[in-house]
Amino acid sequence: MSLQAQIIDELGVKSSINVESEVKKRVDFLKDYVKKAGSTGLLIAISGGIDSAVAAGLCNIATDELSKETGRDYMTLGVFQPYGTQEDIDDSYAVAKAFDLKHTLETNIEDAVTEVALEVEQGLKGLGIHRHMTHQGKGNVKARTRMVVQYALAFELNLIVVGTDHASEAITGFYTKWGDGAVDITPLSSLNKRQVRQLAAYMGVPQSILDKAPSAGLWEGQTDENELGITYEENSDYLEGKEIPSASKERLESFYLKTTHKRNSIPGI
Repeated sequence: MSLQAQIIDELGVKSSINVESEVKKRVDFLKDYVKKAGSTGLLIAISGGIDSAVAAGLCNIATDELSKETGRDYMTLGVFQPYGTQEDIDDSYAVAKAFDLKHTLETNIEDAVTEVALEVEQGLKGLGIHRHMTHQGKGNVKARTRMVVQYALAFELNLIVVGTDHASEAITGFYTKWGDGAVDITPLSSLNKRQVRQLAAYMGVPQSILDKAPSAGLWEGQTDENELGITYEENSDYLEGKEIPSASKERLESFYLKTTHKRNSIPGI
């Protein structure tokens, strides 16, 4: 088996999808998990990007159906988590409006991240290292702080924390370990980026979000494709079993091999 075939098998990506059946399958997956966990619903952080928009839509369908089927109140909580001023925060609110989310709140993480960064820099001084945190390191603190807040809310409200990771991110390890990679359930995990976009168009994600360049928003001007040096078109083609330029293939497979630790559970002995 080639490495490409092995990766596709591990991540469970199909070469093509039926969008309607994929939506139903993922909604049922969420409903079943909520019922088995005895929770009151789902929490999804809505960043203003396409992945969280699709996940939010799936969550809202799931909890609405559960409420109708059981006569109990289940909720999807949409959480907006800007760092200071978020230029595209309107896109996050547009997602909530498009899917008629009844429960939303906003938590600004800037002060918490600043305090963590100050403590880290003070610790570095104790080692004789006098500098600020790198923007990559501070970006990881942002991602992890967001998850701390999400889990605090989820605990108080008995909710399941939903992640937005999909196969095109998993293959590259392009997420923060114990940051946006630390969730309870990932309803998009076996989709590539192209397939996520197909679900987004089908579900009515706002056009302004469909038109955006994908970004984790970890620092100003950051985009996924620039950071990784490979397009999502090539990434998706690879995960559908197609041939892509050799340089891109080598880069993708290198990312996959270097980030195995992110996809595996904590090792023990």
